[in-house]
Amino acid sequence: MTIDASTPVTFPTDDPWLNGLFAPVADELDVGDLEVTGSLPAGLHGAFLRNGPNPAFPPIVRYHVFDGDGMIHGITFDGEGGARYRNRFVESRALLAERRAGHALYGGLAQFVVPDPEVVAEGGLYKNTANTHVVRHAGRILALMEGAGPTELRPDLSTVGEYDFGGRLEGAMTAHPKVDPATGEMLFFGYSPLPPFLRFHVADAAGNLVRSVDLDLPRSVMMHDFAVTERHVVFFDLPAVFDLQAMLGGGAAVRWEPQHGARIGVLPRDATTDEISWTEVEPFYVFHFLNAYDEGDAVVVEGCRASRLPLSFDEEPLAEPVQPALHRWRIDTTAGSVTDEQLDDRAVDFPRVADAAAGLDNRYGYAAHLREGDDEFASFSSVVKYDRRTGNATEHVYGPHAQAGEAVFAADPDGSAEDDGWLLNFVVDKPTGDTDVVVLDARDVAAGPVASVRLPRRVPIGFHGSWLPDT
Repeated sequence: MTIDASTPVTFPTDDPWLNGLFAPVADELDVGDLEVTGSLPAGLHGAFLRNGPNPAFPPIVRYHVFDGDGMIHGITFDGEGGARYRNRFVESRALLAERRAGHALYGGLAQFVVPDPEVVAEGGLYKNTANTHVVRHAGRILALMEGAGPTELRPDLSTVGEYDFGGRLEGAMTAHPKVDPATGEMLFFGYSPLPPFLRFHVADAAGNLVRSVDLDLPRSVMMHDFAVTERHVVFFDLPAVFDLQAMLGGGAAVRWEPQHGARIGVLPRDATTDEISWTEVEPFYVFHFLNAYDEGDAVVVEGCRASRLPLSFDEEPLAEPVQPALHRWRIDTTAGSVTDEQLDDRAVDFPRVADAAAGLDNRYGYAAHLREGDDEFASFSSVVKYDRRTGNATEHVYGPHAQAGEAVFAADPDGSAEDDGWLLNFVVDKPTGDTDVVVLDARDVAAGPVASVRLPRRVPIGFHGSWLPDT
């Protein structure tokens, strides 16, 4: 079945975020019996969902890639070698208001617009795009962005609406919650342009929000991700400063201000008050963390460190590209010290581990490798598998003209080792736009695909996703 776009639209041709592989798609498809090359493993029985920005209407002001309406692209594997594709917009209140109006009504992070009061009453003060990640916890599928609360989806990817944990959630929810594989708890945070600037939350395995802790920050910062261990949560207070006044005046919402310094905070997971311990570090920026674990009284965190915020939110692009690399921080709160070790020279981001290894001193990690010499945002061409025990790394390049996304780990239900499973990735051929979901054996990524599934359309470049096994 094909659902046609109700209003054909034309996007500006001079905006790189709205053209090429980022160009939005307007229709919603539901297509089965997809072409499969190779053989899909029988253990792949479930859904691979990925979220990303896909504006429904041309922007009314300067556009940023983080502004687009959320669109979920899902591929369902039946465990018998077959696959089905479906995509759906995340139907926020703001998007529904824009559909009724027939055009865009909201600005974004690069140029905010204060909507008319009737628009605010209908769709909110700003658009909850829910365009960054999609996760499942306690049976609920949640589409996420860090500037608002979660949006609940049905298994068919249609939108239920904003979800606030039965009225208990105040403020926003990060797009990168962590689920403890032992307890089933989901830990997350939210930052805000108004005090309290940071709030930590815990939802139990049944999905009940059981604890919220306000944490003191000197200013509001864009805190995209955090780290969790068995006993601690770790926050990186880095100087990507959120400027509410500038935003309300039509300016950029986020600025890089290293003069404010940077610090790393460690909070006990069972804290009920602000018991965080901060250690100052030299300024840098991290969008995404690989994993973290306890090491005696210290905490070890690994993630993709850049020398500064690698994106601009105003009209002026960065003077030169900033590329992250995998680093390890060891935070000793007793000594008040932090060590910072670079683990690899490759430019990588979008790191992942097996869900069962979250918060543990695990062995394997996976990260997307940025194409050498390509300055385009998120221009990933390969996936790197890191063996943290040996220090070795192996890599699979998806193709000379491939644009890949984040490789998501799907555990083999019959496996027992940490890397028993597969890596799933949306991969686009840049010259043609042909899109495949490529399946690699996580035990041997260099061996190449065990299968690939041709999708019925080009899938725009997006952000994060999850494997939802059938249970």
